[in-house]
Amino acid sequence: MKAVIPIDKTEILKRYKPINAHTHKGIQGHALIIGGSYGKIGAMTLASMACLKTGCGLVTVFLPRCGYRVLQIANPEVMVLTDIAVKYISKIILNFVPQAIGLGPGIGQDIETHTAIHRFIKTNTVPLVIDADGLNIMAQNKDWLTFLPKKTIFTPHQKELERLIGNWDSEADKFKKTIAFSKQNNLILVMKGAPTYIIDGDAIYKNTTGNAALATAGTGDVLTGMITSLMAQSYEPIDAAILGVYLHGLTADIALPETGYQSFIASDVIKYIGKAYLSLEK
Repeated sequence: MKAVIPIDKTEILKRYKPINAHTHKGIQGHALIIGGSYGKIGAMTLASMACLKTGCGLVTVFLPRCGYRVLQIANPEVMVLTDIAVKYISKIILNFVPQAIGLGPGIGQDIETHTAIHRFIKTNTVPLVIDADGLNIMAQNKDWLTFLPKKTIFTPHQKELERLIGNWDSEADKFKKTIAFSKQNNLILVMKGAPTYIIDGDAIYKNTTGNAALATAGTGDVLTGMITSLMAQSYEPIDAAILGVYLHGLTADIALPETGYQSFIASDVIKYIGKAYLSLEK
């Protein structure tokens, strides 16, 4: 296994681009988050708000019709497009071209959703982050991996990773299989955990921020929104993954003295993104 590169402040400052004082929302990027299903619209509210709070100029979501009112009320700054189906994604039709797309939060695994994702990825060329059931659908249809843009980012937790690469019998075996999967499909894998590792071919990065407070529902949806936001702001995929994971963990480190481990929730990651950015400016 190659040397592991720690993702610390030094590594981040090589990649971080401070905001231009003369910027406007049009050049801060337009991101799209696709997902949601009946009972899981919360994943989309978290991902889209995280996307905005990470600095994206414009954020649009595409979700089933049942999510329309929820999203418009919960996140008034986010624009909403809806599917023709009420409870799940059945056909992804867009009226604009975003700079980056996050696919999968709360999307579920309805058979129509499988078909919709298949049709979508066959024609999509926009940089992509795939998470949650988006990954589970890809794991069941590995021949679709060839359609993905180069350096698409996958953000699996342990179980999702296992579905993608198969079982492993040791940590070394897990890394070997993940590296092979990354190289074979030209993908970046964010292996969520304690700590989180990022695999980009032979390059292995180990995050140095974060703590046990992040082990709570919805933090993965927030991470998807953050990484998608950074790609929409024209970061290279590997830099977006590294910076997104670092900031995500940093929010929990900053919040911990105020929240403790038990009461920290996914919305708190979003709440502390600003403070995480400010710590980079110091």
